[in-house]
Parts: sequence; structure tokens; C-alpha cells
Amino acid sequence: MEDYMLITHDLTKKYKDTTAADRVNLHIKKGSIYGLIGKNGAGKTTIMKMIAGLARPTSGSFEYTGFNGSVNEAYSRIGALIEAPALEPNLTAYDNIRIKCLAYGIGDRKYINDLLELVGIPETGKKKAGRLSLGQKQRLGIALALVGDPDVLILDEPINGLDPQGIAEVREMLMRLNDEKGITILISSHILEELAKIATDYAIIDHGRIIEESTSKELKEKCRDKIVIKTPNVAACIPVIDRMGLKDYGVVSDKVLHVFEGLSDISALNMELAKEGIPIESIGTESSDLEEYFLKITGSIPGERRGNKGQ
Repeated sequence: MEDYMLITHDLTKKYKDTTAADRVNLHIKKGSIYGLIGKNGAGKTTIMKMIAGLARPTSGSFEYTGFNGSVNEAYSRIGALIEAPALEPNLTAYDNIRIKCLAYGIGDRKYINDLLELVGIPETGKKKAGRLSLGQKQRLGIALALVGDPDVLILDEPINGLDPQGIAEVREMLMRLNDEKGITILISSHILEELAKIATDYAIIDHGRIIEESTSKELKEKCRDKIVIKTPNVAACIPVIDRMGLKDYGVVSDKVLHVFEGLSDISALNMELAKEGIPIESIGTESSDLEEYFLKITGSIPGERRGNKGQ
């Protein structure tokens, strides 16, 4: 069994007639960077609020398997930045962190300065938090979430609104936290290109439901350039492909086959299959990046919509 940090079981949240999260099943491995992919309003924030203890589920449950004791005890090991950072605008970055440290019984000045250094805002000095740039506020919010050295960090759109330099700095910081401190990170974003640079696992969310849950490796495989063959007799295609010297292929189902090499020789492949009398419903090349795949799987552009996993 995988070493999971968090598992949810049909987690559901309803607001009157609106279902914001619908039977959500997540499987977040310890030490992973787990990305929630979804459009605005897809349910990402609602899911994060429930597992951070900020909203009560309508039904379903979840468990933190990496902790001894109850879910309530686990909350003390979770840091979260959901929606806007909860900053005191008339206090400095240092004093904002100091107040939260006092609540945790931490009085070490070096601890606070180390946090400011870690998130990349060590020189804000006496500048009030309300006058910090958007990127500095986001990094201060992450520093606040890190008070108490949590095992799990939950971040809702932490790079939203940042310039390219700010995005790169936050990305590097999160990778360092994950690699050096072993923090499990749950992060949501609609900037899919950036999420693809750090996430080890994904859940694609649409209208409150999990459309697909996969690892980074699995998702990259699905986004590779490939020949897609649809036929009622996949088994008969394999000897033909082997005979042509094509070794990088995969059987998707009993009616779909993906070939990841020889894309320029698709006509020759089609001819060889026809010689064997194999009925081909369709054959063609397909390529997509993460964003294109997301749009296709959620039905935002024409294409085949996949079934739900874990629903």
C-alpha cells in the first residue's frame, strides 16, 4: 500500500442548492507535491478548506494517515494559505510572524528571521505589510503558514497575480521546502504550465468532481505525441507494430492503442494494418500539452471526455 499522508472518502460540500465539492476522493502521498487543477469555481478552494478544518463537510470524511491521533490533532501539523493571506496591514512582516509564533510558544528571533529568509523577504525592515508588493504579501502568507514547522502545507493559488520573477521565486521555494524539509504540499492553480514544473501528482477537478487523478509520469505519458489507433481488434495490431520495429507503444483498452514513435510513418503503418485485414475505425496523430489535455478532459474543447476516477 502506498504511504499516503491524506485520503478523502466521498468528501462533499453543499451550499443550499449548489454542490461545491461532489464525492471527492483524493490520495495524497507523503512527501508529494499534489496539484489540484481546475478552472475558477471548480471546487478547489472548497476542498482545501474542508481538509484544513476551515469548513465542515456536508458528507463524506477524510483521514490524515501520517499522524497518530484524531484529525483535530493533525490540524496542528498543517499550515495553510487559502485565499488572501491573513495579514495585519499596519504591522511589519517580522511582527506579523512574531504574533503567530507567540501563539505557538515560539519566542526565538532567529526562527522568525530564518522564516523571512526562507521565503525570500528578509529585508522588508519597518515597511508595513499593507505596503508590501503582491508577491511579498504572498511570500509572507506562506511564511505564516510555515510557523510551527508543519508536515503538510496547503496553498490555494499561491502564484496568482505574480509577475514571472515572483512565480519563479515561489516555485523554487516550494521545491526546496519539499526536497529539503520533506513537507507534503497540496497546491491549487489554474496556471497549468507552472504547476507542471513542480507537481508529482495531480487531480483534475471540474464542477466539484474529480475527473481524473494521476501521477506526473502518467500525465506526461498522456500528453506525449502519439499515433492513436481505434480498432475493434487491438490484439491483431500488435504483431504488425512489432514487425515494423516500433517498440514504444501502449494498449489503452481493447479498442484503443497508442504508438509513441514513427509518427512520420503513419501512412506506412496504416497500410500494413490494412494488408492484414484489420478493421481500423480511425488512425491519426495526437499531441497536447497539459493545458490542452485539461481542456479536452473537462469537455471545454471538442474531444472525448474521460470517466471519473474514484467517484
